[in-house]
Amino acid sequence: MRIARLLTTNGPVAGEYVDGVVHAEDGRYEVGRDGRLLPPCEPSALYCVGRNYAATLDQMDYERPDEPDFFIKPPAALLAHEQPIPYPSFTDELTYAGELAAVIGERCRNVDETEVASVVRGYTIMNDVDALDQQGRTARKAFDGSAPLGPWIETELDPSAIDVHTDVAGERRQSANTETMLFGVEEIVAYLSERFTLRPGDVVAFGSPENPGLVEPGDDVEITYEGVGTLRNVVREP
Repeated sequence: MRIARLLTTNGPVAGEYVDGVVHAEDGRYEVGRDGRLLPPCEPSALYCVGRNYAATLDQMDYERPDEPDFFIKPPAALLAHEQPIPYPSFTDELTYAGELAAVIGERCRNVDETEVASVVRGYTIMNDVDALDQQGRTARKAFDGSAPLGPWIETELDPSAIDVHTDVAGERRQSANTETMLFGVEEIVAYLSERFTLRPGDVVAFGSPENPGLVEPGDDVEITYEGVGTLRNVVREP
């Protein structure tokens, strides 16, 4: 099942997404006619794992981490499907990175790997937008529009071996499979839950396959994960 959030003239609604329609408790809302999609959840934080694909480590000349290497983006970084990515005035090197993301379904702490499936509501897609020429990971990763997320949450997905590809301006830039992740979904969520109390709506992103790269104003970025869907955003002029 796909769960989506829609911004209508009367405020946000949420429900099952089927063929362009959100079936909420109070009625049926058509995407476009009745409102636009919002980020599919409201996280208190976005926990983002880096350096999680061997091919990416080789490409970027990074050392292989002994445990998940993570950073945090704030809710202010969120951007919905089909909303433009603002090219920040403070960078000349804006990059994309297509990532699978889990959405936490219940408050939890110290979750065993065998219990992770029970605390994950479903999966969505995140674009880990990065201002590559900034100093320090927080300055590079955390700013308005640096976490496009969506278009919905897929509640019925085995994330262990699904294909992913990213197209920029119609050109295939990334192509991989989640089976090549160094740390799996269960290991990462369990690891983070030792350090943080995870809350409903929180996002855990699992890193980018090889070939994250630069974007320019006007570029159309489409990230597709098999079984989930496609997140699409256009880069806007500063």
